[in-house]
Amino acid sequence: MELRSLTAADSGEYGVTIIPASGPTETGTTTLTVHVPVSNVTIDPKTVNLVEFNGSLKLSCSSSGSSLSFLWIKDDSEVTASDRVQITEGGKVLTIVNVTRGDQGNYMCKVSNPVSSATSDPATVTVYSPVTNVTIDPKTVNLVEFNGSLKLSCSSSGSSLSFLWIKDDSEVTASDRVQITDGGKVLTIVNVTRGDQGNYTCKVSNPVSSATSDPATVTVYYGPENVKLTISPAKTDHAAGSDITMVCSAESRPSAHFTWFLHGSQELGTGSELKLMDVNGNHSGSYSCQAFNPVTLRYQTSAPSGINVVEEISGASVKPTNHPVEGKSVNLTCEASGLVWSRKWMKDGSDLTLNDNMKLYDNNRVLSFTTVTKEDGGEYVCNVRNPISNVNVTYSLIVNYGPENVKISGKNQIKIGSPIHLTCTADSVPLAELTWLLNETQISQSSGFIKNNASSSDSGTYTCKATNNITGKSASAEHKLSVTGTSGPHGASGLSGGSIAGIVIACLVVIAVVVGVGFYCFQRKKKTKKSLSSLTRGGAQENPGYASEEVNYADIRVFRKNNGESVALGMQNTSTDYAEVRVNNSNRPTASSPPSYDAHIERAKKPALQPGGGDRQTYS
Repeated sequence: MELRSLTAADSGEYGVTIIPASGPTETGTTTLTVHVPVSNVTIDPKTVNLVEFNGSLKLSCSSSGSSLSFLWIKDDSEVTASDRVQITEGGKVLTIVNVTRGDQGNYMCKVSNPVSSATSDPATVTVYSPVTNVTIDPKTVNLVEFNGSLKLSCSSSGSSLSFLWIKDDSEVTASDRVQITDGGKVLTIVNVTRGDQGNYTCKVSNPVSSATSDPATVTVYYGPENVKLTISPAKTDHAAGSDITMVCSAESRPSAHFTWFLHGSQELGTGSELKLMDVNGNHSGSYSCQAFNPVTLRYQTSAPSGINVVEEISGASVKPTNHPVEGKSVNLTCEASGLVWSRKWMKDGSDLTLNDNMKLYDNNRVLSFTTVTKEDGGEYVCNVRNPISNVNVTYSLIVNYGPENVKISGKNQIKIGSPIHLTCTADSVPLAELTWLLNETQISQSSGFIKNNASSSDSGTYTCKATNNITGKSASAEHKLSVTGTSGPHGASGLSGGSIAGIVIACLVVIAVVVGVGFYCFQRKKKTKKSLSSLTRGGAQENPGYASEEVNYADIRVFRKNNGESVALGMQNTSTDYAEVRVNNSNRPTASSPPSYDAHIERAKKPALQPGGGDRQTYS
């Protein structure tokens, strides 16, 4: 029997029976084993990294085929079981505990059966010594910028080591100034700068461990640079009496030492701060500070800063050179104490606009009016300023003019006894002084002329003369008034306040006279009646209201003393008041009225009676 294309299923026990043509039948058996060839032999894992004395190696071998047998080979030598080496699972698994560097190598698995064999690719086993004792030398380095080089060395225990340099948590890589040599163990930086300053560490690692050194501190001294002077308050111009603080700063390691100078040469002191208290003009000048680094031995001076101590503006005023009079020139001068940088003029709240009549000179100190007019009047402001103060001075320009347009208002014709009311007006600044004249004779000084009882003598030409003492000018107006005829009942019998006062005084005098001469008057009664009768025929009117009383009127321009002497009161220039003295006597004839006003005026013009004279007149 012949079997072709055998498979594993063809394996088994086969029997055969032989039947001869003659003789007994014979039987027999045979076993057929069909083997699958070895293939796909692999090890897992293919790479193993272990720490010496701190790890175990475990490799597994797999393969296709049947009736397989396994053999482990390391670097061409068979691996056999021992105290640390175990081969299990029919030889498929190799385990090595507490590996040592001797266990490192290439491991292969050879698989075979009676008909074939195959070997895996090698699995690489590496056993490392752990990283320990990582240090940097030196641990502290001090250098001067641009004037030194840095060299650090890293050392460590362990195997298969790699080195990484770190500065302040950032990796250091090679560059033109940075060199990493000796397998990474040495770091060199030439011409160090302040940027190279910091903490340096060395990180050492292998595939199974890593360790980092303690930091090495690198200090780079530099400066001083960027020296700056700061002034507080931050300005150039300062008020006299104020305080000023100056601070000097610089980029420097170590910190710089500072020295202060005025005008570049006058040393003022040391330290980072300079204070000027209650400053005055002597503190004005150019200030600077010099920084010095005691390690780098370098100097640098700040840019100069100017301080200008300014007096605040005070005593500002605007004054005219003379009284502003229309048509004349006047200057307004803006004065001030202290440092004045500028002057600016305003009028009525707006910037002053110059016209042909104005000009400014002496750096706007003087505002000049060629011929001042009323329109130039207003509120002028002179703004005086300097860097630390600003003052407004106000001046109200009042243009004096006049008097002009003098006018008199009032009636031109009135009756005797009527009141006189005349009013005078004039355009004038300041107000004009008003003087009244009647027929060129001064009679009053007021804005109006008032007289309660007009007489014929009040007729004439009234002149109001207006005078302005500032401008030195005067003007006048005339008004003609005619007092004619007689007034109404109020003009004849109405009494003014002065008349009433006169009556009271006259009554007192008359009573005294009556007591003294009463008896004498009684004896002369008949004679007196005759005299009165002749007078009343000159214009007196009957007065029936006094039928039962006798009324005597006495002109008291002359009276007698107790010793019998007569006293004359002289010429009477004012109106005469009459007092009534009434005596009850029903048998006496009716008394007559007082004389008319015109008759009295004519009588008043006569000379007063002289003492002892016999020309005495009595009105009844």
